[in-house]
Amino acid sequence: MNSVNIKLTNRMLRIFKNAEKEAASSQHKVLQPIHFLLACLKEKEGVLGEIVLKCTIDEASIRNLMHELDLKSDKKVTSHTLFNVPITNDVLTVLEQATFYMQNYNQVYINEGHLLKALIRANMLDEFVSEEDKKMILKLGTTSRDMVAHLHNYQFPVSISSNIRRVNRDDKSKLLHFVESHFSQEWSETINSAFLSTTPPIYVAFDHHGDLIGFAGFDVYQNKKCYFGPMGVAKTNRVKGIGYSLLHHCLKEMHEIGYEYAIIGGAGPIEFYEKACHAVVIPATYS
Repeated sequence: MNSVNIKLTNRMLRIFKNAEKEAASSQHKVLQPIHFLLACLKEKEGVLGEIVLKCTIDEASIRNLMHELDLKSDKKVTSHTLFNVPITNDVLTVLEQATFYMQNYNQVYINEGHLLKALIRANMLDEFVSEEDKKMILKLGTTSRDMVAHLHNYQFPVSISSNIRRVNRDDKSKLLHFVESHFSQEWSETINSAFLSTTPPIYVAFDHHGDLIGFAGFDVYQNKKCYFGPMGVAKTNRVKGIGYSLLHHCLKEMHEIGYEYAIIGGAGPIEFYEKACHAVVIPATYS
C-alpha cells in the first residue's frame, strides 16, 4: 500500500505513536492490531472517551492474553514507512481496510472510526474483546454522530476564505447539479427545498476561476432550526480551509440570529468539528 497517499488526523497520529509504544513494551516488540485498540483507549475525548466509559474492556487482561499468545505465535513480520517498529502482516490488512472505509465515505483523512471498523470487520479483536463490546464500539465509534457547538460566546475567525458568499437564486441550478454530482440525490433534494425560502440560508464557495467548489447550509434539513448542514466540498479542494470557512460563515449568521447552539447532525469527520468550532459529541442513547 502507498503510504504517501495516506493522510491521518491528529488523533490518529497520536494513536499510531502510542501503538508503537505498546509494541515496544511487548514480548516480541512487533506492532500488532491489538496495539491499536490499546492506543485508542488512551484517548479520553470524543467517541473514544465514550467507548472507555461504556465498554467493559480491561487493558491488563488484554496485555496478559497478548503475552500468552505471543509465546505461541509465529506471525510474519514486515515494515512500513508509517511506523518505526516492525509490524505484522495483519497490521497491513487493517490499514488497507481502514483506507477503503475512508474512501468509501468520500473522505480524505483516516480517522479512529475507520480504524476501529477495520479492526472489528477484519476479526482482529475476536480473541480480546467480547461480542457485546464489539457491538458497542461499532455503535459509538464507527458511525456518524450528532454534535453540538455552543454559540453564546461565538467569535468569527480572523483567517477565513474570501471566496465565499450567501447563495442567490441564480445559483440554484448550478448548486443542485454540484451537490448531486459530488454527494447525493438526498442532499440535492434538501438544498432544492431550501430554495422555497426567499433567502435560502446557504453559503457557497468558489475557486479563483469562479467555479463552485463547496457549499454549506443551516436550518435547511427537514426545516430543523439550529441545525447545521449539510456541508460539502469537492474532493480535489479539501484540506484547504474551504469547509472551515463555510462552517464559520453559517455559524456567524446563526449566532447573529440569536441561536445559543448549533446541532451538527451526523458528523462524519468528528475531529474536524472538535477543532474547528469546539463542538462536542452528543452522548448516544442506549436501548
